[in-house]
Amino acid sequence: MHIKRCLPKVSQIGLVLTAITVLILVGCGGGGGSSPSNTGAANTGAGLISTSMVTTLAGSVGVAGSLDGTGAAARFNNPYGITVDSAGNIYVADTNNHTIRKLTPAGVVSTLAGSAGGFGGSADGTGVAAQFLRPVGITVDSAGNLYVVDNYIPAIRKITPAGVVTTLAGSAATMGSADGTGAAAQFWAPSGITVDSAGNLYVVDNFTIRKINPSGVVSTLAGSAGVAGSADGTGVAARFDGNDGITVDSAGNLYVVDTNNQTIRKISPAGVVSTLVGSAGVAGSADGTGAAARFYWPRSIAVDSTGNLYVADYSTIRKITSGGLVTTLAGSAGVVGSADGTGAVARFNSYPQGITVDGSGNLYVADTKNSTIRKIQ
Repeated sequence: MHIKRCLPKVSQIGLVLTAITVLILVGCGGGGGSSPSNTGAANTGAGLISTSMVTTLAGSVGVAGSLDGTGAAARFNNPYGITVDSAGNIYVADTNNHTIRKLTPAGVVSTLAGSAGGFGGSADGTGVAAQFLRPVGITVDSAGNLYVVDNYIPAIRKITPAGVVTTLAGSAATMGSADGTGAAAQFWAPSGITVDSAGNLYVVDNFTIRKINPSGVVSTLAGSAGVAGSADGTGVAARFDGNDGITVDSAGNLYVVDTNNQTIRKISPAGVVSTLVGSAGVAGSADGTGAAARFYWPRSIAVDSTGNLYVADYSTIRKITSGGLVTTLAGSAGVVGSADGTGAVARFNSYPQGITVDGSGNLYVADTKNSTIRKIQ
């Protein structure tokens, strides 16, 4: 289904073949595949980043694995989506391990749900009895429930604070774009997910934005399934291309990372889609306001309580003010690595896939190819 793109476009045919191959292999008891794309949900938080100091919170650079532990003793394997709850606990969709990991404020990493090893699956259950197949996006609501985009199933899974995993919408091995309730709904290649204050979920899927209300009813909010483009407009008249990350602000505005268009899109509560920053099809790393700014390969997005947006771009973290001014907060465009440090001194690997912000305004980044979780404060 969704795979990490190293070229500007990926055909729908390629995505279908990848998905079918993986599902067939799983059914035969074997398989694997390229890492799916994320992107991660984010919560609103108070405060602002002041120093842009980047540190490595957990994991060891370039050392993939599934070990629980504290700080550098823990291991991840292509961490993608990332979110944080009101108590400061961080949750990571550990994609290649087919697990959901928890990282406490003290830096202790544990496996919350799913079981590392093997080829994943779709079983509901509690803790390690549950199965995931390449989980990517993740978000948390005010009650502490987690919602996970299980990309290769494809379905949306729910994890209660007690660790009970259920399938909220979609059905294992059934791909499509049908709206409906629960298992009657279909997803094609879901990636990013976020939740608003009323408990509505929003999922990025197949050039569309899907909405899941608290009753489990799935509808299409914007875009047209399977139809790529960059048009602004209302509802189905809007077009996206390779959209990945998504977040929602306190006013109910959605912000979408339109990866292949190299833009950030805004969707008002009325469903009106506009281009906030960037220029469709024009890649780059220039800071600036509105259409003058450039993104190279944006993947995920977070919003703080003051309306600032943070975007994980190619080897950099970008900031967008409420006035539409884009600056580079950390990292250096086109320069990959793993170095801690302040601002442009810091290094990220090529495609950091997930980003979230806590109640104090600290950012957390899933530095996917480095197999680490980074903190920016």
